[in-house]
Amino acid sequence: MKLWRAHGLGNDYLVLEEGPTMTPDSAVAICHRHTGVGSDGVLEPFDTQDADYGVRIWNPDGSIAEKSGNGLRIFARWLVEERGACNDFTVHTGHDRVRCEVLVGSIRVAMGPAVVSEALVLEGRMVVPVNVGNPHCVIFGDFPDDWRSIGSRMEVNSQFPNRTNVQFAQVMDRNNLDIRIWERGAGETSASGSSSCAAAAAGVQTGRLDSGDITVHMPGGQLHVRVDPDMGVHLTGPVQVVGRITVDSRWPGC
Repeated sequence: MKLWRAHGLGNDYLVLEEGPTMTPDSAVAICHRHTGVGSDGVLEPFDTQDADYGVRIWNPDGSIAEKSGNGLRIFARWLVEERGACNDFTVHTGHDRVRCEVLVGSIRVAMGPAVVSEALVLEGRMVVPVNVGNPHCVIFGDFPDDWRSIGSRMEVNSQFPNRTNVQFAQVMDRNNLDIRIWERGAGETSASGSSSCAAAAAGVQTGRLDSGDITVHMPGGQLHVRVDPDMGVHLTGPVQVVGRITVDSRWPGC
């Protein structure tokens, strides 16, 4: 099995370049930070007639994500650098179709519409549900000391039958947002593209942020989100290539 690693602001993914079809067990084994290769997910290419390219996004717990902003940017760079793709193409995740554009120093993904639902009160906190092709909930205010614990519980709250990604968001000004991320199936992450889009869209919808260009700040760095009522949400950010890894038969499913 041959894998290609890259990261977006510390959020790292492995592209499956060569090897057998991934399984939940092999995804868990490979992504494990202590006993496996270690990763925030695996990107498995597949052929599709619904877009120029297809990718299945495996989470570290063996589940499959509907969408990942960082994963899609990493997959887009791999397609251009390793498979000779043009700089503008479409990708289907098995759940959704997006357009990717590889620019100088960054990759832009048209993430599609963000559906912001009416706020809920869960565990005594106001929560804003958002769907950007995958589920999110945004909690505005100061970062609580136990935000990781809250995030882990909120992920599996019965209000979200397919679980959810959780963002804790502090508004810096009308065009800047600082977030902490509890990612469904992965836990705490240093950066997340879809979480940035969800938090920015929730901020605009609730009147906390201006529509247009928003900079989302995370422990791993900054991503740029454009929220447009007519054009949907666009995500732009860098990708850093790490290199290739060869995995032998020690891992389940390999």
